[in-house]
Amino acid sequence: MASVTTSAAAAGPHLDRPHVVLVASPGAGHLMPMAELARRLVAHHALAATLVTFADLSGDPDAHSAAVLSSLRAANVSTATLPAVPLDDLPADACIETVLLEVIGRSIPHLRALLHDVGNTAAPLAALVPDLFATAALPLASELGVPGYIFFPSNLSVLSVMRSAVELNDGAGAGEYHDLPDPLPLPGGVSLRREDVPSGLRYSKEPAYAQLIQVGRRYRTAAGFLVNTFYEMDPATVEEFKKAAQQGRFPPAYPVGPFVRSSSDEGGVSSPCIEWLDRQPTGSVVYVSFGSAGTLSVEQTAELAAGLEDSGHRFLWIVRMPSLDGEHSDDMGRKSRGGGDENDPLAWLPEGFLERTRGRGLAVASWAPQVRVLSHPATAAFVSHCGWNSTLESVSSGVPMVAWPLYAEQRMNAMVLSENLGVALRLRVLTDDGLVGREQIAAAVRELMEGEDGRAVRRRTGDLQQAADLAWARDGSSRRTLEEVVGRWTAGALGKVSVVSSS
Repeated sequence: MASVTTSAAAAGPHLDRPHVVLVASPGAGHLMPMAELARRLVAHHALAATLVTFADLSGDPDAHSAAVLSSLRAANVSTATLPAVPLDDLPADACIETVLLEVIGRSIPHLRALLHDVGNTAAPLAALVPDLFATAALPLASELGVPGYIFFPSNLSVLSVMRSAVELNDGAGAGEYHDLPDPLPLPGGVSLRREDVPSGLRYSKEPAYAQLIQVGRRYRTAAGFLVNTFYEMDPATVEEFKKAAQQGRFPPAYPVGPFVRSSSDEGGVSSPCIEWLDRQPTGSVVYVSFGSAGTLSVEQTAELAAGLEDSGHRFLWIVRMPSLDGEHSDDMGRKSRGGGDENDPLAWLPEGFLERTRGRGLAVASWAPQVRVLSHPATAAFVSHCGWNSTLESVSSGVPMVAWPLYAEQRMNAMVLSENLGVALRLRVLTDDGLVGREQIAAAVRELMEGEDGRAVRRRTGDLQQAADLAWARDGSSRRTLEEVVGRWTAGALGKVSVVSSS
């Protein structure tokens, strides 16, 4: 069996603390909040922690993920990377959910060996915490006699949809699956339209549907969920899950977030983005980013550029390479309109755009230190894909959003943020080809920055920012909730040690 790559935390009193092993499925969006959870378990709750990751699917390690893992060493969190597993037998067009689940399932022997090594150390193993896709690891918790909790990096509404899909398909025959109702009622009096259901769960015939139902069925075997949210983000759903747990219908779900990465995880101090923001007036800049995996078509990129230009507001835009196989990119070939470098995202912007907006706009290729950008006094609004990490970073900084979801559960997040919480204005696709026009983009930016609806969104975002701050204050709801869970883990682990010592 291939060896596991490990990085031990600094030696010291942490070595004899009860030990928690956390398992993050592939993807920076899964890793970052789980790393923050591990950090807080060590810093605030007197535990030792090891964060386990999988070999990068592309074979090219992600620099930002590597930086997050490296930063954990100073926080006394150990890390371990499981060796790569063969995937040659998977079809070339396998969906991402299938690939993730196969990687995790095939890595279980490596994880079992690692857990037994941890169990043989002086520190008693207290709990196993896989994330939402790594539920194949839950039986290992039973093998080792420790509780298995699922870390859910998204919000409770997504977990609610997963639960609804599982319950709807209880008793279905082999290979028979049922569509969720359209619309799907959610706690809090809102309903989810079919088009806003997380991808993979919209239709029972989708390739990933059956696999996600199996994942959801394993959820029932967990001792509980640690959810990256806080009470005020979704009080109705928190109460609904409490009721379901009391009635024995579903494991308890504990809101223990928000887990927002530290600015120290984002690399060096110097950044052109921050230097540019330092020169802008307070509350004047619209930040535009679609996350580490979000891409637009060439035509949509041009419409976004025109919309930002027409809005009249300052902007900081993180530009990624456009999707060249998208519906709107056929006429562009592999060269930009300006004939520039095909590997330079800025070369795909409309001709003259950078010159016309020089002074009030900054376009940056591929990446920015987002936590630092959102917390900067000059940043006033965020045009966002509504990934949950970005959402919590925005809320924690008090920055309202223009919601522009692209994939996964982002459409549902956009609905919750705009219709339930009132901290975002949602862009609606009005054309059959899915293109968001420049007029709509410009109008949404102006409304959020200047309008009456925008004023209400900004006020509500400020209220939610205060609630996020309080959730992890010394006596905050999320901190106390996690403390209660850790108390049970510690009591169980120390109880096992006492039994062994006395026998």
